[in-house]
Amino acid sequence: MIYFDNSATTKPYPAVIETYTKAASVYFANPSSLHAFGQKSRELHEQARKQVAQLVDVKNEEIIFTASGTESNNLAIKGTAHQYKNRGKHLITSQVEHPSVKEVMKDLEKDGFSVTYLPVDQSGRVNPRDLEEELREDTILVSVMHVNNEVGTIQPIKELAEIMKRHSAFFHVDNVQGMATTELSLQSIDLMSVSGHKLHGLRGTAFLYKNKAVSLHPEVLGGGQEFGLRSGTENTAGAVALAKALRLTLQRQSEKRSDMLMLRNYLAEELVKLDGVTLHTETSVSAPHILCFSAKGHRGEVLVHALEEKDIFVSTTSACSSRAKLASSTLKAMGVSDSDAQGAIRLSLSYENTKLEAEQFIESFRAVLQKINEVVK
Repeated sequence: MIYFDNSATTKPYPAVIETYTKAASVYFANPSSLHAFGQKSRELHEQARKQVAQLVDVKNEEIIFTASGTESNNLAIKGTAHQYKNRGKHLITSQVEHPSVKEVMKDLEKDGFSVTYLPVDQSGRVNPRDLEEELREDTILVSVMHVNNEVGTIQPIKELAEIMKRHSAFFHVDNVQGMATTELSLQSIDLMSVSGHKLHGLRGTAFLYKNKAVSLHPEVLGGGQEFGLRSGTENTAGAVALAKALRLTLQRQSEKRSDMLMLRNYLAEELVKLDGVTLHTETSVSAPHILCFSAKGHRGEVLVHALEEKDIFVSTTSACSSRAKLASSTLKAMGVSDSDAQGAIRLSLSYENTKLEAEQFIESFRAVLQKINEVVK
């Protein structure tokens, strides 16, 4: 099997599963219980928070454990909007955000908030000048992703953060796709979302970094866990497993990022040699693990299923919206035609993928195109 769908989800590290199993088996008491057994679970939970905080270089109390990147994005955006609505009701995001950002923004528009959607260039990047021009006195939040989940484009977060320094609005970064492969300084960033299953952790594990200067309106009420911002019995074993996955992935990023980059570049170079193939990923400004392309005249889902027959697994752009079979809104925002956007597929790598797998993919994809083209003729 060749698995090139790591942007959808990654295979958990064996050490992460082992850590989760041990924590869930031994420290199963409720961390909110007052008895000694519960307090041991509490200590383990807070140790996991401390480890995550150290890995991203923030304070312990600035880490809020959640159940998904989607929940982290919702808490960051809704929590800020509802907390600071008396200061202003203007929000800014981009046209190429994940649905867990775009749909939240659309929902807030129904509540009377005004949202500006920044355009992107042909590579999918926001122009910092556009942000500067759209910021207003009543702007309370800007949300721009670090790495695009469909084409891999890295947004100019540092430049955007510099602009934000001169304004009172808060800055949220969806770093779900970027955390595993692309460094990000949190300087001048107020909120950051990260998901465990995108970095070889477990589904149902994630966190939100919240700068201590930011107050959030809690979106889940109840027992007041996670500093009163995310009620519900804590997933201590999940938090411990997330800390382990983050540590191992950042270690691999340091050791193997250059190898991943060479693998991605090899795939890009070989794909453009094939007739009718168009790359949508601008490799000079993208993360090393994502490659998006179209084969002229062919729908993405047809290519995905043809490759599946060869035990090769890829996706059509975002896994969260691929079942809708609609043209990618990200590609359309980049100026890609509807036919090419509907035919786009995405390869996404992990540090475990090899050159042999890449070579086998190119050979298999060439054969798939040849077979499909013969059927069409």
